[in-house]
Amino acid sequence: MKWNWQRAGWPNFSYDATVLAPLESQFLLRSGEFIGAYRHISPDERDQLRIELISDEALKTSAIEGEMLNRDSLQSSLRKQFGIAGDTHHVPPRERGIAEMMVSLYRDFGAPLTHEALFAWHKMVMADARRIETIGAYRTHADPMQVVSGSFGNQKIHYEAPPSSQIPAQMEDFLIWFAASSPGGKQPLPALTRAGIAHIYFESIHPFEDGNGRIGRAISEKVLAQSLGQPSLILLSYTIERGRKLYYDMLESSSRDIHITEWLLYFGQMILEAQENTVNRINFYIAKAHFFDRFGSRLNERQRKAILRMFREGLDGFKGGLSAENYISITKASRATATRDLQGLTEMGAFSRTGERRYTRYHLVLE
Repeated sequence: MKWNWQRAGWPNFSYDATVLAPLESQFLLRSGEFIGAYRHISPDERDQLRIELISDEALKTSAIEGEMLNRDSLQSSLRKQFGIAGDTHHVPPRERGIAEMMVSLYRDFGAPLTHEALFAWHKMVMADARRIETIGAYRTHADPMQVVSGSFGNQKIHYEAPPSSQIPAQMEDFLIWFAASSPGGKQPLPALTRAGIAHIYFESIHPFEDGNGRIGRAISEKVLAQSLGQPSLILLSYTIERGRKLYYDMLESSSRDIHITEWLLYFGQMILEAQENTVNRINFYIAKAHFFDRFGSRLNERQRKAILRMFREGLDGFKGGLSAENYISITKASRATATRDLQGLTEMGAFSRTGERRYTRYHLVLE
């Protein structure tokens, strides 16, 4: 089987630009919606929202690779790096490293992409790595770089990347293409097209021993920010993680050819969905602020604790609503106290109620 980098014409990907044009137009329209929604938030609230959006991305880009991070540690690291007063929480290397990469992506989105920038990102992503030889540089091992699954002796090869000896030249070509295709480059490309090509191009080279997925998605987010002229704060990894299997299937099928219209359609639609999720996240944040403006002074500590826990679930919320058992678990209240608290929340209009008896569930009432 031939991989894309083994085909004549690599890395000159081909695609049908006319099919992508409607998606590109929709991206620009939704970008305006995001900017409009974001401006409805006060500067102080923007700081917290920025932390929440970036931490969501950091958590999900790691989760796609099967790595579960601690949200509190991650947000603590982000607050410190943005100079926002916070706690003195000890931050483990994994959370600190991915937070550093996300802040670098946010602050330096307009800077050229260089070997040195990629090496710095790799050091951040691999801050707690103990099982790889080369950190902060491209791979040099002689063994084939393969993406495999299955148990030993029954493994399936999903992809084999170029040998390590080719990586310096391949990455030099990638960075030249990246600069040329930028908004101010010699051959600028539309945002979604460039983001999709950048991702499949980088992932096909697979230049590092590990961390390629996280860095590849960061590169796509850098593309989107450059197209907008400001940090995008787009929930791309958050959206990809929801359909992780399809993401990996599309990467695998698209790694066999240099004609990538189908890949670009998939990735472009994923970005549009991520934009919608981002705007919904902003509106959710605004609704949260309005909720506490209306009810904050009337909540006791148990009620506040339970509601904050519900808001922490974000857009997905408590599946099926909050039960009395959930409330007791969160607040450590007795059943009688929980019943009074929940009844009070319903009477003041903070909660709506569905179901009866043990099937009773409570839902936040948001504007």
